Amino acid sequence: MSERYSFPAYPNGWFRVAYGHELEVGDVAPLQYFGQDLVLFRDERGTARVLDAHCRHLGAHIGYGGRVEGDGIRCPFHAWKWNGAGICTDIPYAKRIPPGARIRAWPTVEKNGLVMVHHHANGTAPEYEIPDLPQIGAAGWTPLEIRRWRVRSRWLDMNENAVDQVHFHYVHGAVTTPETEVEQDGHILRCRSRMKLKTPRGDADGGIDTTDFGPGFQTVDLTGIVETLMVNTSTPIDEQYTDVSFAYTINAEGNEQKARGVGAAIVRDLEKQFEEDRPIWENKKYFDSPMLCDGDGKFGVYRRWMRQFFSEQSA
Repeated sequence: MSERYSFPAYPNGWFRVAYGHELEVGDVAPLQYFGQDLVLFRDERGTARVLDAHCRHLGAHIGYGGRVEGDGIRCPFHAWKWNGAGICTDIPYAKRIPPGARIRAWPTVEKNGLVMVHHHANGTAPEYEIPDLPQIGAAGWTPLEIRRWRVRSRWLDMNENAVDQVHFHYVHGAVTTPETEVEQDGHILRCRSRMKLKTPRGDADGGIDTTDFGPGFQTVDLTGIVETLMVNTSTPIDEQYTDVSFAYTINAEGNEQKARGVGAAIVRDLEKQFEEDRPIWENKKYFDSPMLCDGDGKFGVYRRWMRQFFSEQSA
């Protein structure tokens, strides 16, 4: 735990480690997430793989100089080859491979244009899947526009914004305090907000429907001006910092020029809102028992939902 937070830094669930277009066949990338060094590579079959970064032989970091070969990667130090399951399959100068020569392979999936890994403090297999989003790559929807930030905060604290209906007015200048409904369904949390939005043509009715699939993958559907989908992902880097990314796609069918212009304005406003929130997130303290009043949102529902993503080993 830290002085700011009473909950662990690394929840259990699926988390983005890259966007698919960033990784060509044969590419190797060092990563640092969950306070650990990892290596990401795309094997010659086109499959994205994530392993613990350090070779079990003499500790070289495979992400720096490692070479993809077939379904695995060779260490740059002594050329031990590790396959995508983390098993050593070849040592070019040895007659036998030491028993138990393996490094951790992280469960990895690639969908919606994201490469995601599953983290669990107990090493437990994934208990849910990330859904396919039909808007991404569909006719009429724009390619994903991606933004990234490194934030000194923990996502499960930042994510309380979804149920904090009052802050939309006082921080972001919403015309009215939105009406927000919150519903929990296992690993899924849905928040539906209706509010007045400021536009160059005056106030307009708008809606924000936020759906969390575990702690690291969130979709936000915006309606009212032009239909926009945000895919929000966050991955803990270490005890203090989180890698946050928003990816946007806009429904431009029917009037592409107008939709792109309005959509770009919406994206700029969302980025502005993020920067308005950021100094609050980076300097606030998390209270287990905040002093709430009758006008606040459904913080209790959200906090009960988030507890399921920690286990005894998380601490």
